[in-house]
Parts: sequence; C-alpha cells; structure tokens
Amino acid sequence: MPHVLVAGKLHPSGIALLDQADGVTYDYVEEISEESYAPLIEQADGLVIRTQPLSAETVARGKRLQIVSRHGVGYDAVDVEALKKRGVKLAVVGDVNSGAVAEHTMTLLLAASRRLLRYDQACRGERPWAYRNSLEAQEVDGKTLLIVGYGRIGRKLASMASAFGMKIAVFDPFLVPETLDSAVLIETNLHDAFKRADFISFHMPPGDKPLLGKDEIASLKPNCVVLNAARGGIVDDIALADALKNERILGAGVDVFAQEPPAPDHPYHDVDTAVLTPHSAGMSLECAERMAIRSVQNVLDHFAERLAPELVVNT
Repeated sequence: MPHVLVAGKLHPSGIALLDQADGVTYDYVEEISEESYAPLIEQADGLVIRTQPLSAETVARGKRLQIVSRHGVGYDAVDVEALKKRGVKLAVVGDVNSGAVAEHTMTLLLAASRRLLRYDQACRGERPWAYRNSLEAQEVDGKTLLIVGYGRIGRKLASMASAFGMKIAVFDPFLVPETLDSAVLIETNLHDAFKRADFISFHMPPGDKPLLGKDEIASLKPNCVVLNAARGGIVDDIALADALKNERILGAGVDVFAQEPPAPDHPYHDVDTAVLTPHSAGMSLECAERMAIRSVQNVLDHFAERLAPELVVNT
C-alpha cells in the first residue's frame, strides 16, 4: 500500500484526491519547512512538496521514496542529483500556472509604473492629497518591455503587455526565431538590451550570480522598472534597492527573494517604489487548485504506472 507525504499546505481539492484514492495512505504537514516534514520521510513512497528545500540528507532518509512531485514548475530547492542517484523521479505540474504568473507580473508592472503604493498613501493621510500633482506616474503605452526567458510565462506576459500597447523585446538563448511574432524584437546582447528597456521582466531559473548585477543596474534608464516573479538571486537585490532609494530608476515589482520569508531588514523593506508580494504570483485561488490536483495526481499516476513522461524532469 503506497504511503504519501504531503509537505506544505495544499488546496483542499488536492487532499480530496488522496482521500478518494483506493489503497493509498498519507501524512499531511501544513508547515512549509524541511524540518517539519523530514521526520516522516522514512515512511513515504511518494512526496508532494511545496517550496521548502529537499536536501540530499533528507533524500537519503527516504529509503522507500519513489516519486517527488513539486507543487509548481521550479525545483531549485530540490537536490536533483541526490534524487537521480537514488533513482527517484522528480515531477512538476506542467503548464498550470503560467497564466497566473504572467497576470501577476503584469499587475506588478502597472502598480510600479503608476506609483500605486505612493498614491495609496496619499489617500490614507500618509502623504498629502496634493501628491497627485507630483506627476510621478508613468504610462506603459509605447514603452519597451524586455522579457528575459521567453517560455510559457514570458509569452503570455508578452500577449498581455501588447494589449496595453507595449513593444516587446525578448532575450532567450533557446529561442527559435521562426516561431515568434514578427513584432517581437529578438535581443542577442543582454547587456545592451538592459540599457534600452523601459521595463525588464525575468522568467528563468537563477544562475551562479545575479543576471542583473550592480553594473547592469547602473546602466538602466532613469524610467526603468525591474520585475522579478521568477526566483530570488536573479537580481542583485541590494544594488536594486539602492538604485530605488536614490531614485536612479523608477520602480520595481518583486515577488521572490533570495531568503524566504525575507528578514525584517531585507533590502526593500523601506522602499516604497518597490511593490512586494510574498512569492504569490502563482497562488491565485484557481491556480492553487490546479497545482494541488496536478501535484497529487502525479504521485498517484506514478503508482498506477501512467505518469506522463513530459512531467518528469530528472530522467
């Protein structure tokens, strides 16, 4: 009888799938931390996991583990090599959250460019009503949005931004130009592209160092807005926060942090030109339900020997 460990709070529809599955038992730990679920890993044949780490040490304790299913598409917190050495499959949910993430990114884009936080303060007495005359808000129509990483999320964001009259430029070394709309500008030199963009949005995994570092941030246009709803570490947060504090660029929209949850003194904590959200771009009600169902179904499909190969990322 397969036993499943669910690590992190899921939408009830995902748990309902487990309740309805014949011959399957499960443990459910709602807290999102490795320490909270690790003691239960030894009994698990399958693991459904949110954003918390899955280290090689914890993998080694899971002697019965056959399948790990991520509640999402990213897996940078998972020790993939440790799973591969043990022959444990790692599955993701596929294209169930790209629309939600793109929509959230567009919201951050608009909120940052229209100075939403500061204008909100003017309605609550934290700034004078006359702040409306500051003319700090900027329109997006006719501005250039540089999308770094042009996969499913990037393409949906491009469609949304185009509807607002924005020009689209993209950088992605894996692009097939023939598949793109002729109106999309393909950038081949990222550093030059940074200098030209009015808005920059990242939709790719992190590397060994920030892609948008101190030098790149220093080269940005004064009206530039930086958006990161991908992963912490892609942007040098300290350098970006410094640029915002000194009003060298217009704004930022940040959904992800190198440390989550961020410390009380994180770089953006007193920067009101940075619109912040708690790694929630893919956590709409509808998307959370889709991710919960898909991540649980992956585990059940594995035990039924029908897991879709395209959802397995470590073969």
